[in-house]
Amino acid sequence: MDDCRDTNENPAGEDNHQDNSSHHQHGPGDPDEAVDESDEQRVEQELLEEEAQPAAEGKAVLHEQHKHTEHKSEGHDPGSHEGHGEGHGGMHEGHEQMFRRRFFVSTLLSIPVLLYSETLQGWLGFSVPAFPGSEWINPVFAIIIFAYGGVPFLQMAVPELKDRTPGMMTLISMAITVAFVYSLATVIFPAQSAFFWELVTLIDIMLLGHWIEMRSVRRASSAVDELAKLMPDIAERITNNGETEEVPVSKLSEDDLVLVRPGANVPADGIVEEGDSDVEESMITGESKPVSKKPGDEVIGGTINGDGSLRVRVGATGEETTLAGIMRLVEEAQQSKSKTQVLADRAAGWLFYVALAAAVVTAIAWTIAVSFNATVIERVVTVLVIACPHALGLAIPLVVAINTSLAARNGMLIRDRIAMEEARNLDAIIFDKTGTLTEGEHGVVDMATVDGVNENDALALAAAVESDSEHMIARAIGEAATGRELTPPDASDFEAIKGRGVRANIDASGFTGGPSNSSESGDEVYVGGPNLLTQLDNEVPDHLQRFADEAGQNAQTVVYLVREGELIAAFAMADVIRDESFRVVESLHELGIQVAMLTGDSQDVATAVADELGIDTVFSEVLPGDKDKKVQELQDQGKLVGMVGDGVNDAPALTRADVGIAIGSGTDIAVQSADVILVQNNPMDVVRLVKLSKASYRKMQENIVWAAGYNLLALPLAAGILAPIGIVLSPAVGALLMSLSTIIVAINAQLLRRVDLSIHSLPGIASTTGAQPAD
Repeated sequence: MDDCRDTNENPAGEDNHQDNSSHHQHGPGDPDEAVDESDEQRVEQELLEEEAQPAAEGKAVLHEQHKHTEHKSEGHDPGSHEGHGEGHGGMHEGHEQMFRRRFFVSTLLSIPVLLYSETLQGWLGFSVPAFPGSEWINPVFAIIIFAYGGVPFLQMAVPELKDRTPGMMTLISMAITVAFVYSLATVIFPAQSAFFWELVTLIDIMLLGHWIEMRSVRRASSAVDELAKLMPDIAERITNNGETEEVPVSKLSEDDLVLVRPGANVPADGIVEEGDSDVEESMITGESKPVSKKPGDEVIGGTINGDGSLRVRVGATGEETTLAGIMRLVEEAQQSKSKTQVLADRAAGWLFYVALAAAVVTAIAWTIAVSFNATVIERVVTVLVIACPHALGLAIPLVVAINTSLAARNGMLIRDRIAMEEARNLDAIIFDKTGTLTEGEHGVVDMATVDGVNENDALALAAAVESDSEHMIARAIGEAATGRELTPPDASDFEAIKGRGVRANIDASGFTGGPSNSSESGDEVYVGGPNLLTQLDNEVPDHLQRFADEAGQNAQTVVYLVREGELIAAFAMADVIRDESFRVVESLHELGIQVAMLTGDSQDVATAVADELGIDTVFSEVLPGDKDKKVQELQDQGKLVGMVGDGVNDAPALTRADVGIAIGSGTDIAVQSADVILVQNNPMDVVRLVKLSKASYRKMQENIVWAAGYNLLALPLAAGILAPIGIVLSPAVGALLMSLSTIIVAINAQLLRRVDLSIHSLPGIASTTGAQPAD
């Protein structure tokens, strides 16, 4: 809890390392020092500055994180990842907490102002007891609320004015400042009306809207932190006398020899000098199966070693490693995102100029008509106050909040509201193949047997031989047998033949077809690839050879079943395509969206999958550092591009894309780099995302029309355009219209819950079965 508190109070992460270091020096019973009030004010000031300048903030945080990561890598002490990862998330949580606190405090302080408002008393027919000094309740409480809840909006308006791009903050600041100054002036120079209750409710509603917005867009910790976690903290370096010593990874140098034990992470890029093992590289290269490593092969830092031990000669460390390069790509891609303004900000910018023009015209017209007096000032103030976007301030946050809730109920977590809006306009969506369009695991897709051998019997024999193996092919054969509800016979004397396959003795008394012996130990049965047939000197029958050739053309792996020296069956293995993938491609095509596939696999594998699914564009044999370039290629063609992936190697592409979509079961880095996470690991949610984006954007447009429409109607009336016929909009009536406009916007936003996101409602889906509607 203390670490979280420190992080939230220093959102930019400037002093995290120092704070954490001092914190770790405390004993178990040492209490942390409380943060005094001046520190809290300093932190809130930093949060307001960061909120006012999101683009600059993002770059600063990324730069600071990069320096912080480098600094930590020098010591790379255990637990450093966690401390590093809290800075960015704590910053966004700090924004939300700050606006929530200010909203509740300001709302509580507004109660006396509302109770002692003569206008509200007259409307609602109530009265409150007066006492000596009660006439000061409204101005005193209004000053407090303005200073506590209103001044932050003035601070956030400064960057808009500096950039000469007035928006929501400028419009809000103008209205509350004019109302505040005019209302105080009425205390000294009595006029017909003051704006105290309008002022405090305006501030309350704006704080509420900003709190809702912060809550909706709060993001988790930086993607760069998740990348750093792949690297181990400690490496086992082999000394000159052949012994091992544990050293921090940061202490490794080029040409050091390290021992990588089974299941451990490779500590640095290098070359295998001794040992044979399968290394899991999918999180870096996208390869869909573990890659066999032998002496002379390259290994990448951060990948996971399999069952064998490896001795690796270090070739690159620190910033020179492949993983560090991917980290730089993620940072660059994040910084290269264009700054897109929310619709409400643009509308507020237009409204700002409209309000100023209306105020000037009002002042001139009324001065000409009645000469300059208090009435002219009241008309101008009324125009400027009524221009404040009560409803406009909630138009977008309310839709975003409902949109986020609906998306979550349908398996989507929205991390970037702007990306959610952009999803409706996507021209192309790139899918990573492994683990996204496919299951990411091999399965038996076809089989063939010699005459007289039943397929089920052959599959049961193969499953029996593989029953003691943990290899991915063994799992695939076992799952295929389970899917057919087969019971494999008993196996004994299991043996793994390195690089060729496995063998075992099988009790095949119930097996029909093929040779057999009568030994008590059972039949000797082998399962393996072509190298196994070479070792056993087996010839492949013509029809099995044709089967193998066809499987090869489809980029499928073939394994063989040999019983008592005779080849009796062949199994085609491939990364299984998800059932949903066919419907996803069909639905996106109906929406007019081009579908592309990105993979590190070979051209043959990629083409086979793409042809089966009907995919438009294929990027195959793509290196980790080039995946985001493929996204850029489509963007350079003028396309708005979405990217769907699940691996670390997808992170730069996810960030580079206009809309990054991560499969929720994927690696943490992919999730942290994406704008949208598909929690249920269902590619069909991409289609749901597009449909929800279109529906949400329509609601945003409708709300802006309602909110801005009020202003366009109320401003001329407040200016007195109908004064010649005796119709003048008073501040009180203007405030009532404000409230009605806000209510209409809120109700219209709630109608978004009626959008149907069930399977049968999606384009390209003929089935009438599926998930229930969102509401």
